[in-house]
Amino acid sequence: MSQSPRKISKTFLTTTAIAGIAAVMLATGMPAPTGSALADAVRVEAPQAPSFADVVEAVSPAVVSVRVQAKVKEVSDDSTFGFDFDGKGFDDLPDDHPMKRFFKEFRRGFGDDQAEGDRRAERDHRGPKGKNRPGRVRPVSQGSGFFISEDGLLVTNNHVVEDGSAFTVIMDDGTELDAKLIGRDKRTDLAVLKVEDDRKFTYVDFADDSKIRVGEWVVAVGNPFGLGGTVTAGIVSARGRDIGAGPYDDFIQVDAAVNRGNSGGPTFNLNGEVIGINTAIFSPSGGNVGIAFAIPASTARTVINDLIKDGSVERGWLGVQIQPVTDDIAESLGLSEAKGALVTQPQDGAPAAKAGIEAGDVVTAVNGDAVKDPRELAKKIAAMDPGKSVDITIWRNGKSESVKVELGELPTDMASLSPDEDNTPSAPQAEATLDSFGLTVVPAETGSGLVITSVEPDSVADERGLRAGDLILGVNNQDVSKASDVVAIIDAAAKDGRKAALFHVENDNRSRFVALPIEQG
Repeated sequence: MSQSPRKISKTFLTTTAIAGIAAVMLATGMPAPTGSALADAVRVEAPQAPSFADVVEAVSPAVVSVRVQAKVKEVSDDSTFGFDFDGKGFDDLPDDHPMKRFFKEFRRGFGDDQAEGDRRAERDHRGPKGKNRPGRVRPVSQGSGFFISEDGLLVTNNHVVEDGSAFTVIMDDGTELDAKLIGRDKRTDLAVLKVEDDRKFTYVDFADDSKIRVGEWVVAVGNPFGLGGTVTAGIVSARGRDIGAGPYDDFIQVDAAVNRGNSGGPTFNLNGEVIGINTAIFSPSGGNVGIAFAIPASTARTVINDLIKDGSVERGWLGVQIQPVTDDIAESLGLSEAKGALVTQPQDGAPAAKAGIEAGDVVTAVNGDAVKDPRELAKKIAAMDPGKSVDITIWRNGKSESVKVELGELPTDMASLSPDEDNTPSAPQAEATLDSFGLTVVPAETGSGLVITSVEPDSVADERGLRAGDLILGVNNQDVSKASDVVAIIDAAAKDGRKAALFHVENDNRSRFVALPIEQG
């Protein structure tokens, strides 16, 4: 049956539209009506790095932020400025004094704004009835710390709290609690605070840091830049670092991100034990560069126990100035290896001097335990109680001897040696040269020793740091007063097969030993 032209045209257009829609769907990637399956998203099955989340969750309640405040010294009512000019206040200065004229002009230049500022400052300075408040506190520093007992004892750094008069502990949940200072130790940079509160605190314990190996994972938790509750991770980079902070340096180096404000915070192993207390960073910029230093747990544990018990630390004291034994010094003294601590000067009246220890002696052992270097000697002696009698093994005149010493107590503040002006030598007339070492010397006016008047550039003496003005007290532990004494001692050492001579040198009332090779003469 034939269709009319109108119906044929309509059917054709409908069919064409359907075909066009299908073509567009195919071209644009839209799913076909039958719905074919999609490919799975990319997923890699690979070994996963260890997570620190469990450690962090367990230890975080024990780590706190420490905010330190100090009292502000109040300014007297009759003085706008708190200056001190040789004991005189600002108002005591004459009217024509340059500083008084300057500040008068300064105030005039600021006019009403300055006057209003002074009024605001006066209102802040006084209480509601115009009476001076007894003292205000201002923020001084902030750092980190951690609880070591459930009754609120916590550890931080001495340099965090040393200028403080009020201490606030901010816990992990934001709770702020007052704390009091139990004790602090400047030499190891440790301090103990106590929070008085009727609760049981989450606390952490110290690890056996002797088992910590370089390369192990560590986690640092603390308060960098006041952010609080910050966690960083890294590895132990090195052990036994001496950064020049003090005589007991023995730091653990870590590469975890440690910044200002982390001071006093803990570094944990993966068991949640404290291996060290973050104390210093190496940073040219002031921020983290991946080198941080922590006080080892073994050192901290001993010091903290003393602080809790007595509020201070008592240390044994030998009373000697010491320096390392180099290969050249060992050769000059006939030692088989460069170990021990060379005594440059025993302090007058100190235990070592009373026991007969002299300059030039090398301490090689304490109670039979070998001494590797000066730092180890300092640590061994400091770990002993004052009054204890110890056997000090020394190397003197080519043989080993034992000396019994009763240790004293290390003074709180060691007095620095002040130069004696009466002993400052001036140059006498008769000069002599020690060509083999590049030195020119003259006898000292005191009659003891030789004053170096010049050092030849690039000579062996110049290379070893000798300078004009140094006083040579002795050579190979023998006193010298003229150049011929030095020559005779050197000749005798050469005949004995020695390859170096040990010069005892003093400058600015500080003495040291310098080994000069004989074979270069």
